[in-house]
Amino acid sequence: MLSGVVLFGAFYWQTKAFETRRIAAFVASEAAAVAEGSPNEIIWTVRTQFAQENYNKYHNIIFSGLFAADGSLIAGTLDHAPAGLPADGRARRVGLTERGHYGPHPAIAVARRLPNGDLLVLGRGVGVLTTLEGIVAGALLVGAIPAIGSALAAGIWLSRQAQRRIKAINQSIERIMQGDVHERLPVQGTADDFDQLANSVNRMLAEIERLLTEVQGVSDNIAHDLRTPLARVRTLLERGRDKARTAADLAAIHDRAIAGLDQAQAIITALLRIGEIESGQRRAAFCAVDLNEIATAAADLYAPIAEEKEIAFVLRTEAASPVYGDRDLLIEAVANLLDNAIKFAPPGGVVRLVVSDAAGGPVLRVSDSGPGIPAGERVAVMQRFYRIDKSRHVQGNGLGLSIVLAIVKLHDFDVALSDSCPGNAQPGCTFEVRCYAPARCAAPPAPGRTGGRLKQWWLRPTRHRNGNAGVTPEVRRWLQASVVGTEMN
Repeated sequence: MLSGVVLFGAFYWQTKAFETRRIAAFVASEAAAVAEGSPNEIIWTVRTQFAQENYNKYHNIIFSGLFAADGSLIAGTLDHAPAGLPADGRARRVGLTERGHYGPHPAIAVARRLPNGDLLVLGRGVGVLTTLEGIVAGALLVGAIPAIGSALAAGIWLSRQAQRRIKAINQSIERIMQGDVHERLPVQGTADDFDQLANSVNRMLAEIERLLTEVQGVSDNIAHDLRTPLARVRTLLERGRDKARTAADLAAIHDRAIAGLDQAQAIITALLRIGEIESGQRRAAFCAVDLNEIATAAADLYAPIAEEKEIAFVLRTEAASPVYGDRDLLIEAVANLLDNAIKFAPPGGVVRLVVSDAAGGPVLRVSDSGPGIPAGERVAVMQRFYRIDKSRHVQGNGLGLSIVLAIVKLHDFDVALSDSCPGNAQPGCTFEVRCYAPARCAAPPAPGRTGGRLKQWWLRPTRHRNGNAGVTPEVRRWLQASVVGTEMN
C-alpha cells in the first residue's frame, strides 16, 4: 500500500511540475520577445495581441499590462501591477486581477523593467493546470482504490494463512511438550519458509527421539550390566559371612568382591569417558599428529599381550600425511581396536596394524583372524553395551567400540568394518579408520613424512617382557586404565 501511494504521488507531482514548467517557459519567452521591441511596438502588442486572448474552454487566460514608472496603467487587461512580483524576468505563481473583475485569478506571471522605466507584466492562467491536476488525481484515485483494496485483501489472506500455520505448529509443539515424541510439525509441501523451518525442526525431533531411545536403551543396559556384578558381590559377601572359616577364606572372598566392584566401576568410568569425548572439550588439544608414531606406540604396548596369547602381531607403517587431532585420544582409539582384535583372534592367529596413505588422506587398519562380525551387526556393535551372541563368553562390557566411535566422530573421521578374509571359515574383522572426511578435515602444515618401514612381532616369549620401547611407564599405566576390557598385570 505504501509503495502504491508513493508511486501515485510521484506521478501526480511530476505531471503537475511538468505543466507548471511548460506554462512558465511560455510566459517567460513571450515577455522576453515583447521586451525587445520599441516602446510603441510594446504598447501596440499589449493592446492588440494579448487582448485577443480571452476565456476558452479551459479558462486559460492571457494577462497583460504595461505600467508607467509611477504605477499607472498604460495598456493591457490588468487592473494594477501585482504586489510581490519582482521585475527580474522570472516566472512566478501569483494572483492577477483583471479590470472589471472581482478577485485575483491564479496565474503564472513575469515582470520585466523596460529601458525607459516602464514595467511589463505578462501572465497566463493556470486553468489548464488545475483541470489537469483534477483529471490526474481522479484517475489515480480510481486506480488506487482497487490496488489498495487488493493489497489489503492479499495481506489479510496471507496473514490468516500464516496464523493457521502457526496455530497448527503451536498445537504440534504442545503435544510434543506433553510427551508425544513421535509428533512432528505439519508440512504442506510448498517449500516455503514455514516448510523449511518445519523440516529442520522435524529432523531435530527425529534425532532427539533417536537419542532418547538410545538413552533409554543405555539406561536399561547399564542397570542390567551393573546388577550382575553387584549381585555377585552381594552373594560373595553373604557366603563369606556365613561360610568363611579362616582369615584366608575371608580374604579370598573379599578379593573376588573387590574384582566385581572394579568391574562395575569400569563400566561407569567408560561411560563417563564416552561422555567426556562426545562433549567435544578435547578439541582444544588438537594439533598435527603423525599416525605412524601413534601406531608404533600402541603396538609397543600390545605386542607382548599378543605374544602371551600366542598370536602373531604385525605392524606396518608407510609414508602417510599427518592428521589434525588429539594424540592421546587417537592412541586410545587404536588401543581399543587392538584390544578387541586380540580378544577374538584365536591362538596361532594374527593381528595386523597397518598405516597407509590413500587419495583422501591417511588410513589406519586393524585386522584379526577371528570369527568376524556378521554384516547385519556391523552397525550395532558400535552401540553401547551391544555384544553379538558368539562373543558373550569373552570378558568385556561392550563399551570399547563405543569409545572408538566417539573419538572418530570428535575428529570428523570415518570408520568402516569389513571381513579380513571373505569366504573363509574364520573371516576375521577389519576396522578401517579413514582419517579424512570430505570438506571436513584439514590438518595444518606438519613435520615431514617418515619413510615406510615394516615391523613384525612373532611368537617369541622372552621379547617385550621387561618394558616397551617408545611407551613410558606413565603412558602404559594410563592406557591400562583407559582401554575398556583390557586385562594386564
